Amino acid sequence: MKSLRKINATLKTGQESLIHESKQTSYSLIDFWKWSVSDLLSNATRGRFAEFIVATATGVDIRQPRDEWAPFDLVTPDGIKIEVKSAAYIQSWRQKELSKISFSTKAAFTWDSETNTQSSVASRSADVYVFCLLHHAIKQTCDPLNLDHWEFYVLATQELNRYARSVSSISLSSLRKLATPINYSQLQEEVRIRHTI
Repeated sequence: MKSLRKINATLKTGQESLIHESKQTSYSLIDFWKWSVSDLLSNATRGRFAEFIVATATGVDIRQPRDEWAPFDLVTPDGIKIEVKSAAYIQSWRQKELSKISFSTKAAFTWDSETNTQSSVASRSADVYVFCLLHHAIKQTCDPLNLDHWEFYVLATQELNRYARSVSSISLSSLRKLATPINYSQLQEEVRIRHTI
């Protein structure tokens, strides 16, 4: 049997209709998007949204669909590979207290979608890590779309590798020992600076 090649996704407009019995239904892809990802405080959705924020700040071509299976999250136009991590004090569920902030930094076994094989050694494949904290701590007014509600920390992967306590995760207090919080407009330059370390 012939092996099947990887299928590259194409960017959708949101206007594509669901088809039933060769006819368009009244439901479109944007209906699915609104239904599935409107809760930006949800951990899974917030993580992808953080990737989008970093992509827009660093000039990543968002006309190319996100690659779910890449060994890192983003590649800038000048070839810097970025891993994006996110955390928030506010969650979409009922909370008794604000969430404690910690970011996963665990090395991972990467999967190559072209060869359908997994690496034999866990590693951190990106050049730079961007830690995105939705720092606004008032539930009624927390808005992930408001970029002033976020702060960002950038580390070169080798800086993270040298920090012995960050084998699988890093706390906010530890992160603040290694990097200063920056805002959205500073991200592109800070990624470039950290990449040269």
